[in-house]
Amino acid sequence: MAQVKRRFVSTGSPTGARNGAGFNPCQGLYFEPSKGRPKVALIATHYNVDFSEHYLGEYMAARGYGFLGWNTRFRGLEFAFLLEHALVDIGQGVKWLREEAGVEKVVLLGNSGGGSLMAAYQSQAKGVTMKPTPGMKLPTALEEIEPADLYVSLCAHGGRPEVLTQWFDPSITDETDPLSIDPALNMYDETNGRPYSAEFIAKYRAAQVARNHRITDWCYEELDRLSKHGVTDRAFNMYRTWADLRLMDPTIDTNKRRPQWCYAGDPKAANFSPRGIGLTNTLRTWLSMWSLRDSYCSGVQHLQRIDEPALIIQSDADTGVFPSDMQAIYDSLASTDKRVEMVEGDHYLADPGDARDKVADMIAGWLREK
Repeated sequence: MAQVKRRFVSTGSPTGARNGAGFNPCQGLYFEPSKGRPKVALIATHYNVDFSEHYLGEYMAARGYGFLGWNTRFRGLEFAFLLEHALVDIGQGVKWLREEAGVEKVVLLGNSGGGSLMAAYQSQAKGVTMKPTPGMKLPTALEEIEPADLYVSLCAHGGRPEVLTQWFDPSITDETDPLSIDPALNMYDETNGRPYSAEFIAKYRAAQVARNHRITDWCYEELDRLSKHGVTDRAFNMYRTWADLRLMDPTIDTNKRRPQWCYAGDPKAANFSPRGIGLTNTLRTWLSMWSLRDSYCSGVQHLQRIDEPALIIQSDADTGVFPSDMQAIYDSLASTDKRVEMVEGDHYLADPGDARDKVADMIAGWLREK
């Protein structure tokens, strides 16, 4: 791989001050070729995962492009996430690329969970349509973020509320007890069979949606109860989020994924462990990020406003993003200049060994065309 340079980037945010310990709310790493200043650069951000050392950074820099692995103030702080402030922070990264790195064209890379986040950024940069998190106001700085020039979706989920709802376990009968189970909805109970029947799938999916709405209803009830005591928010745990039927039944949304496997290993073991998306929330974070009814972290509504050229790439052995996700993103994009590609590899393109090189070549080739 060609020599590349990396530099640490740290900025303030219009809605976030420098921490007392010294760190700025927005931080990341900028990858660039060892010689020359690229005129085109990608930026990748996630809701809470640290993307500063994103696996494509060096690959794209080696091909002559800049790459900013960017983090908002919510890196590692999923429980505190608020979309409106995350978008302002992403705007600082886009601004830095143009004003400090000298980039002429900015490409949003929506990777994994960050797909819907970057779609939300582009959508709201074209004109704010979202409503504030309940009980809050939209920051005026949101009106000042600047749109990017192109959009790339890479192994991306359709949206934060959608992925959680498709993943979490509707058989839980008591949200405070991770061991409570309704056997009729237990996907891990052999009596419910695999491959799952169409009737069970329909009942299961409906129960997942119902669980999401129940938690949303409870959040509003709690906010009302707390307000009577002068309290504005509280934290809570939400259990069992490794229960997508597709993890156990490879006949649903078929691809080349490893059956009975998830990003955390064995799905059943992971489902009853304390590891999972959305484990800890505040009431307002749930409404901002996870609620089907209230969240603006759903991708479709934003993709429908993106008419810039777009490239959608999906790996064929992904255990958590499926062909239907790829198709939904493609169908939702307003762009008439869009392309979809299925590539060999797992979710992180770690296997096979040349998967990252091939995807980097694909993105670079597409950028040259544009």
